[in-house]
Amino acid sequence: MSLHNTPNRNTPRLAFIGFGEAGQAIAGGLRDHGIETIAAWDILFPKPEGAALKEAGAAMGARIASSAAAAVRDSDIVVSAVTASSSLEAARSVEPHLSGNPYFLDINSVSPGRKTETEALLAGKARYVDVAILAPIHPKRHQTPVLLAGPHAQPIMPLLMDELDMRGAIAGDETGQAAGLKMIRSVMIKGIEALSLECFLAARRAGIVEEVAASLKNNYPTLDWSAIKDYNIERMASHGVRRADKMDQVAATLRELGIEPLMATATSTRQREMGLIGKEPAVRSTLTTGGDAMLDAISTVFKARD
Repeated sequence: MSLHNTPNRNTPRLAFIGFGEAGQAIAGGLRDHGIETIAAWDILFPKPEGAALKEAGAAMGARIASSAAAAVRDSDIVVSAVTASSSLEAARSVEPHLSGNPYFLDINSVSPGRKTETEALLAGKARYVDVAILAPIHPKRHQTPVLLAGPHAQPIMPLLMDELDMRGAIAGDETGQAAGLKMIRSVMIKGIEALSLECFLAARRAGIVEEVAASLKNNYPTLDWSAIKDYNIERMASHGVRRADKMDQVAATLRELGIEPLMATATSTRQREMGLIGKEPAVRSTLTTGGDAMLDAISTVFKARD
């Protein structure tokens, strides 16, 4: 891998495949840190709905590529940040066009099995790294903690930490170890979101939201359930469809471990349903305020769909 040399720095050339929220946040943080050569490609770029993505890239100074092939040309690091269902196809789209044995950072929320499959696809063309993002991408952007795994995780760490100013740790030298942690913790995190919706939507219809929140505090005295319910439900309404795709990968992870994913599949169903409801204008207008108004708006949409 040949890096651009600047005074006292070896600056890598990056390409982002997938330029949604995560891709933009990381790329923007890296640009602010001084990384000059960043290319971006998203399958939405040629479509009308891709205009905002291209504008965001241009505003931060990224090169808006005309194709996946053009994006990865001469790149030292390729960051795959697509939807969970598209991660393997994204790797296929760039595999013939990779040269110079770049690092391939797979930050997608997919099962360990999917990550090892992607690694095998890119064997001999790129140094694959299993990467798991362990916290919301905002506000820390490129400094959001990540977990790395695979045979190339240790070699890339100095480049990520020193040159790219990222924050991370090594899960292990086997691909899938980082993904496994993220997938398994999502059983709880996204499951609690789905339970929050069911619990407090029922509580609102019964007129006992405050009473239920107070009762839960008896069991979990350190948690503010009034705030938790608003946060969890807003996340579902804003990102439920994407979260459902991730939960499908969580279910795949559990099956890989020999566990029937009863709760994970139910969480996926509820997350996807809530993500679609969250697109309703009457619901969207309440997401920043939360509380009873948000629950009422969601309840009204649910009733209309019954």
